[in-house]
Amino acid sequence: MATFRYAKTHEYVKEDAGTYFLGISEHAQKELGDITFIELPSVGAEFAAGEVCCTVESVKAVAEVYAPVALKVSVINEKLEDQPELVNEDSQGQGWMLQIELKDPAELSNMLDQEGYTATLS
Repeated sequence: MATFRYAKTHEYVKEDAGTYFLGISEHAQKELGDITFIELPSVGAEFAAGEVCCTVESVKAVAEVYAPVALKVSVINEKLEDQPELVNEDSQGQGWMLQIELKDPAELSNMLDQEGYTATLS
């Protein structure tokens, strides 16, 4: 079963059978509205925690997606190039943005669990 950790800036890291995925939370995609374009980094790109790693454009706004932990991009979700709406439809499933390698898995402990993240939304 997948486990999720969240950043206060609405990104998640999902761990599923030892593979890590980065995307934006269900809450974030609802706030953005209909997503029209996603700018993804190149495979092999590296980001420090807090750096912008993706850009999401919607009918309402342009939002930056921050790396919640230090990471290296191993795979990008190429489906998003033609179907950015996947993030609206299933942000924490088929709408993941990056498959990543963690520089330091211990950094995940600095992120919030579902309950902690939900508490920041109220």
